[in-house]
Amino acid sequence: MKFLILFALVCLLPMMVSANQVEAPPDVAAPPADAEVTDSGLSSKVLTEGTGTVHPDAWDTVTVHYTGWTTDGKMFDSSVSRGQPATFALNRVIPGWTEGVQLMVIGEKRRFWIPEDIAYGGRPGAPAGMLVFDVELLEITEAPDPPKAPTDITAPPADAEVTKSGLSSKVLTKGTGTVHPDAWDQVTVHYTGWTTDGNMFDSSVSRGQPATFPLDRVIPGWTEGVQLLVVGEKRRFWIPEELAYKDQPQRPQGMLVFDIELIEIKDQVEPPTAPSDVAGPAADADYTKSGLASKVLQPGTGSDHPKATKRVTVHYTGWTTDGKMFDSSVTRGQPATFALNQVIPGWTEGVQLMVVGEKRRFWIPEELAYKGQAGSPAGMLVFDVELLEIQ
Repeated sequence: MKFLILFALVCLLPMMVSANQVEAPPDVAAPPADAEVTDSGLSSKVLTEGTGTVHPDAWDTVTVHYTGWTTDGKMFDSSVSRGQPATFALNRVIPGWTEGVQLMVIGEKRRFWIPEDIAYGGRPGAPAGMLVFDVELLEITEAPDPPKAPTDITAPPADAEVTKSGLSSKVLTKGTGTVHPDAWDQVTVHYTGWTTDGNMFDSSVSRGQPATFPLDRVIPGWTEGVQLLVVGEKRRFWIPEELAYKDQPQRPQGMLVFDIELIEIKDQVEPPTAPSDVAGPAADADYTKSGLASKVLQPGTGSDHPKATKRVTVHYTGWTTDGKMFDSSVTRGQPATFALNQVIPGWTEGVQLMVVGEKRRFWIPEELAYKGQAGSPAGMLVFDVELLEIQ
């Protein structure tokens, strides 16, 4: 679900609040005098010496136990309280983690004080300010060394193809296929991404695991560019900032360079057409006190309405008011299941109006949607939702 649970090529550490609280350390408010400090401002202190001798590289995968607090002592996430360690590629979490865990060896436990600019950088919905983490490194899975930055990384060469949007590309290896993916198809690729100063920020090649995703759920430069490819083709892209992560400060900025090899295309259903009343609520729409507008498209067969604490299964499609579709479980052919109190407020409120079998159109005001959250669709959003199951 692209915007109910945000997808991105460069991921942040997931936040999952647990009911089992881990007590905050006495020095949670600020780094102690004996803390080590790096050039970036990251402070840390070893709590338990490690048994290993090898430090992970930024492109390695690590397994850790951790707990995170804000500086007022409030715990916001903990693998310890869940009883399940976390495994992730080290270059796909917040910068303070990428830097900090590289200081560790297996068996070591360390406390980190991470300044906001290398934590969540003010991202809406994420914990703000300096964050404190206790991290224990359990395992390192070494990945192959990342590909070297290409020699033409600073700017597109003279023989690059350029599209109307300003996307530049150059074929590195010709493909064996004949079919190009559509924007709504699912693709499997191998890729590596660099900033124009040669800094690699992400690579499926170094992880040894290709990436699979719906093509309409990534940055615009990818959605456009991968449609130029056929299976087996490898192409280098120079993606201008406005087609990459513009206005998303936690993501790499400026022009980005990607080498992408298309491995597989999985055809998906063509997306539903935008409704004729997508620009604003229909005259016969119902309104709630919050300003949420909706209209029943298909009466339901059930009699029970889900409560906010329930998990529901739905099919849905979402558009902006200019008729642009930004997400659809219908296109993917896979309904979505989620806790109703863990999505945008307009969904939490709106789906509670429904019964199983009902299909309803919602016009969700921005204050009940993403409220200007970077990387999310802006303004009023329109969703067609069909309630399939209440768990």
